[in-house]
Amino acid sequence: MEKRNNNVKAFISFDKVSKSFGATNALINCSVDFELGKIHSLVGENGAGKSTLGKLILGIYKLDSGAVSIDGIPASFSSPTEAVKLGLVGISQELSLLPDRTVIDNIAMGRETTYGPFVSSNKTKEQVLKVMDKYDLHVDPEKIVGMLSVADQQKVEILRALNTNARLIVFDEPTARLAGHQVEQLHSLVRSLAKSGKAVIYISHYLEEILAISDTITLLRNGHKVRTESASNETRDSLIEGMTGRDVGSLFPELSKIDPNKDVLLKVNKLCRNNEFQDISFEIKKGEILGIAGLVGSGRSELALTIYGDRLPDSGSIEFCGNKVGLKGISDSVKLGMAIVPESRRDQGLMLERSLLENTSLPYLKRFASWFYGINKSQERKEVIDSCVETMVKHSGIEKEVQFLSGGNQQKVLFARAAMGKPKLLIADEPTRGVDIGSKQVIYELISQLSKVGEAVLLISSEVEEIIGIAHRTLVMSKGKVVAELSGSELKKSTIMEAAFKQ
Repeated sequence: MEKRNNNVKAFISFDKVSKSFGATNALINCSVDFELGKIHSLVGENGAGKSTLGKLILGIYKLDSGAVSIDGIPASFSSPTEAVKLGLVGISQELSLLPDRTVIDNIAMGRETTYGPFVSSNKTKEQVLKVMDKYDLHVDPEKIVGMLSVADQQKVEILRALNTNARLIVFDEPTARLAGHQVEQLHSLVRSLAKSGKAVIYISHYLEEILAISDTITLLRNGHKVRTESASNETRDSLIEGMTGRDVGSLFPELSKIDPNKDVLLKVNKLCRNNEFQDISFEIKKGEILGIAGLVGSGRSELALTIYGDRLPDSGSIEFCGNKVGLKGISDSVKLGMAIVPESRRDQGLMLERSLLENTSLPYLKRFASWFYGINKSQERKEVIDSCVETMVKHSGIEKEVQFLSGGNQQKVLFARAAMGKPKLLIADEPTRGVDIGSKQVIYELISQLSKVGEAVLLISSEVEEIIGIAHRTLVMSKGKVVAELSGSELKKSTIMEAAFKQ
């Protein structure tokens, strides 16, 4: 492991810090310094310790051993409130706003301007507007937060942090829910925060993003710090090798060849749904992986959910396995041989407080049921275990709640559920969102294996490299319409993005 650089003048220093959760060692003798005016990224696979370190900084967790100093003075804090008083704040992927209150209320919460026991609405608003002007970050102050876009809600979260006179801000997966142009806006803001003298800690699974925005990168693996290095000395390959301890190799599996004489599995004809998408037509052959690219809000996910039967189209038709279908619900889709990995595993996919067993077998309970004996538990367990082995879900027992699995393993549970149904068509919407490189490779291999046995995959992704790496052919959507169909040498990042931004 790397030696500590004692010449760095740090704002906050961690010296041989350790943190455990039961028998799990999340951080082991980790020493790292964070400087003012620098963007310092934490990189590692899920379970490497990066989010644990971030939560120690924010007072969410209390360290088990080691020492912390701020401006060279020993410090101790064990709650987010104490951390905020020291200028340490965080912006997480899961926003913590009050959706029924205004932008002003959310930004000024706990820091309202008062006269005695009374809040001065005008003075409080003036203070909020000053913060917006100072950082050139503007949102309608009177708007109800729940009515804002995800990007604007994230601005409110950042403004709330800045209104606390923060000296250090932790960004944990801040771009996971943003479109491409919104990501660039966030990057500009993060750079300006560092330029203004604040320390920025940035946690992300997107390695290209890490390399583009960071001054310094700390690599973590299995709770240990591997190294801290200038971002200019790192490459995508060096980061992957440092994170995994393995040679890089190819991230994407080899694509199978598509037989032009293969039967059409899915045919969508002039499908429309008001205010979401219109006149969508395409075909998917057996064994084909069809990508759908486009910006957030282009209608991609809405199209996927309509094909799956979660919502009804206003017009148009769907043919599956040569037969016209009138899907009336998700149960019909499952019976026909469709499966889905939805966009948000937390909001749409998993019951976090229920077991791995229940989450995996839920759509197929009729398979194990009889009038006389109820659910055949032993058969259910066997098939769930087999499916988890097939999809490489790491767990400590199928009776354990899925909330205790890592993000990558939670995502693989969705694939285990899909695989258990032996689907003819898998709809995968953002299948690698919020997972590490190792889990991504597993998921890409799972998708590839489906196509190699003659099944079809409809792949929706905001990661252009992912679309290029594993799709045979790609449709690009913009404002609810298909604006381009690309394959072969046409499948390039520049071509996809140019089409995605079409007006």
